[in-house]
Amino acid sequence: QVQLIESGGGLVQAGGSRRLSCAASGRTSGNIPMGWFRQAPGKEREFVAGISGSGTFGTFTNYADTVKGRFTISRDDAKNTVYLQMNSLKPEDTAVYYCTADMSYVRINRGGAYWGQGTQVTVSS
Repeated sequence: QVQLIESGGGLVQAGGSRRLSCAASGRTSGNIPMGWFRQAPGKEREFVAGISGSGTFGTFTNYADTVKGRFTISRDDAKNTVYLQMNSLKPEDTAVYYCTADMSYVRINRGGAYWGQGTQVTVSS
């Protein structure tokens, strides 16, 4: 029902910035909760950020403590795309970043029903 395609990964110097994009498509891809996870080599996949569908009062967002204040998740409903703006990047941010989506906002925090293929972000020292 939902297809997700991430883009924007690459090599970044420590302290730099990068913006990831996740384009959603499919029959039920409009205005649904989405989020970002990441997985570093030898590590388990971990939650990064989540965003609810747009409502009367805008969106709800949630961030992992490790990225709070540095990363910002947002969405562009006209483009059906969610972004992850990453600032002040650290080597420990190096990972494959995955986009996820679900019909339930609360499930995003544990991983949604749909996943993208991932995009590699490498932060050099």
